Amino acid sequence: MPVPLTQSTGRRKQAVARVRFRPGQGVITINKRPFEAYFTSATHRMLITEPLRVAGIEGTYDVDATMDGGGIAGQAGALRLGIARSLIELDPELRGQMKKAGLLTRDSRKKESKKYGLKKARKAPQYSKR
Repeated sequence: MPVPLTQSTGRRKQAVARVRFRPGQGVITINKRPFEAYFTSATHRMLITEPLRVAGIEGTYDVDATMDGGGIAGQAGALRLGIARSLIELDPELRGQMKKAGLLTRDSRKKESKKYGLKKARKAPQYSKR
């Protein structure tokens, strides 16, 4: 396996994606599984490949990603950010296009922490008058 051209990290919610780009035919592998087997939803697959479409380089590089934590939607967002950051490393002129498309913004929303005396972050126990 050839040495990666770039390596970057993308995060969303609790998900972390480590992305490596290698020259190839556009094969995307996630945790040593094919892209279609890992993300079964067409919406998630479209979301992930958006940076490649914006840059116009689909089929030029092989993408190898290692996913950890979070759910499927969070992992898709993390992978999208990781791919966009790798493309910027490869070609800094793409930064304007990526920024305009909103692909470089890290979605910082996370789960709110639980408060003591409550059942969840904001859900209180049922009030009893007597």
